Amino acid sequence: MATALGDDIDVLVKARRSLAGDYVPSEDETYMSELQLDYFRRLLAQWKKLILNASADTLSQLQEGPLREPDLNDRASSETDWGIELRTRDRQRKLIAKIDSALRRIEEGEYGFCEVTGEPIGLGRLIARPIATMTVEAQQAHERREKISRDD
Repeated sequence: MATALGDDIDVLVKARRSLAGDYVPSEDETYMSELQLDYFRRLLAQWKKLILNASADTLSQLQEGPLREPDLNDRASSETDWGIELRTRDRQRKLIAKIDSALRRIEEGEYGFCEVTGEPIGLGRLIARPIATMTVEAQQAHERREKISRDD
């Protein structure tokens, strides 16, 4: 069974494929040029659209009616599957908020720069995780601080 993170990655890959053949950002260009910003804007919008479509499909399946599995084991299995599906959709709902935040940062001219250090996040990281808000180093430091806080 696919994990929720795997589902998010699959949807992002589909969004990237839908832009295939188009422009892809390169390190040879000026960082966060208008072309790069437009690419990320379109990628984020497509990612959001695919998530919303999947959510609509889930909602329509839920509205078709309650589970009517005659066998208790089949019913339990179906309920477990629906529970996983609904948790995935909840995770994606939170992801949409991060996508919207990234789109706002594009409009405000802050996209691609670390919210902690102000340094460029880097194209590789943004292509892998378009909603990233910190450089790898800042993210690692943040996670170390979080771990120390939890351990206390």
